[in-house]
Amino acid sequence: MPLTGIEIFKMLPKTNCGECGVPTCLAFAMKLATGKAELAACPYVSEEAKAKLDTASAPPVRLITVGIGDQALKVGGETVMFRHEKRFENPPGLALLISDTMESAEIEARLERFKQFQYERVGLILRPELIAARADSGRADRYASLVDQVKQNNPGGIILMSDDPELLAAGLEVCADRKPLLYAATAENLDRLVDLAKANSCPVVAKASGLEKLAELTNKLTAAGVKDLVLDSEPGTMRQAFEDQVIIRSAALNKKFRPLGFPTIAFPGKLSADPLKEAVIAAALVAKYGGIIVLSDFQGHSLFPLLLARMNIYTDPQRPLATTEGIYKIGGPDEKAPVLLTCNFSLAYFIVSGEVEASKVPCYLLIKDTAGLSVLTAWASGKFGADTIGPFVKRCGISELIAHRKLIIPGYLAAERGELEEELSDWEILVGPREAAHLPAYLRTLIS
Repeated sequence: MPLTGIEIFKMLPKTNCGECGVPTCLAFAMKLATGKAELAACPYVSEEAKAKLDTASAPPVRLITVGIGDQALKVGGETVMFRHEKRFENPPGLALLISDTMESAEIEARLERFKQFQYERVGLILRPELIAARADSGRADRYASLVDQVKQNNPGGIILMSDDPELLAAGLEVCADRKPLLYAATAENLDRLVDLAKANSCPVVAKASGLEKLAELTNKLTAAGVKDLVLDSEPGTMRQAFEDQVIIRSAALNKKFRPLGFPTIAFPGKLSADPLKEAVIAAALVAKYGGIIVLSDFQGHSLFPLLLARMNIYTDPQRPLATTEGIYKIGGPDEKAPVLLTCNFSLAYFIVSGEVEASKVPCYLLIKDTAGLSVLTAWASGKFGADTIGPFVKRCGISELIAHRKLIIPGYLAAERGELEEELSDWEILVGPREAAHLPAYLRTLIS
């Protein structure tokens, strides 16, 4: 049974230092007990206490890593049911399915699509992370060849898929160094999968029909020493898939039921042969609460919305998306190009830069750090006034790039014009339009 808050408190240093972000050790202990804090936040806890509190302080959903290095995918580690309670920690991984019975041309086409489907959005690169290599041929040599092809053309994570341990072993001989996810351990192949997982330090999918059988299987796997697990309850319908995801998350978080305290894997393609319905099911699983979602194929018109939905859901609601402060060149500006200013709220940057590009007028865009706040919010909080903009313009280096001294500020900052002219005495301050949509017409008028 998990430790109570009082039991945890007895093992804490009781300094009430507040360095963990919580005013008292008792309050910190209560957060540990509910999975809403991590023991590492306490700088004074003893090693002995750390060992005893490891289970109590671990996230209710175990953190699992698939792959290695910068391309490794982390799933799990979740502490809340709903994003507004705190935040979701690790976005679900999206995987492309490839079978060893496919024609070589189809395999190459899928690998190429996997590499091509990457999108830049608000300064982030949105892309899928995994390739699931499935052994359908029953031939170890053919499967090993597919896995090798996947490995050579994909720096990311790999899922090895087969219920036959010998086929999984053949795939592992090729890519064990990449720490693939082994799919799947069942009641029938349990012992052999345990050996493979422990020998190669790989995470394993536990697969069973229904949550009761799944919990029994995870108990056997953890008792055998395999701790890094991903769950597949084999749902037969969309409704069952949704219910299983919610029950698994709720059991782990609210009931502290350790046998289901792991991330999940789902296969929307098993629930619908229609690619668009598959995408809709995948979207539901992104929201509730898929850990890894394996798609039967990738198409740009369905993959991009999934990546975008994932980004939106897993963005920390307490931390706005922000663009790096600095000078951004749009359209190859020269020394005569206009200079515009805006905040570093990512959405503001991308809207403004998009309208500037649409104007076909080469410009310099100055991005001022406003802690990710929008123009009006930053201005109201004192982060985007003349006293902060002036020093930024002086130190950013824009003066060395242009022959004029004209600065265009957002229309909503018109009240700052006078003070800015005092801060930047050798600059002419121009007030641009309030709405970014009016920038193209304004810039064309400015240079005519």
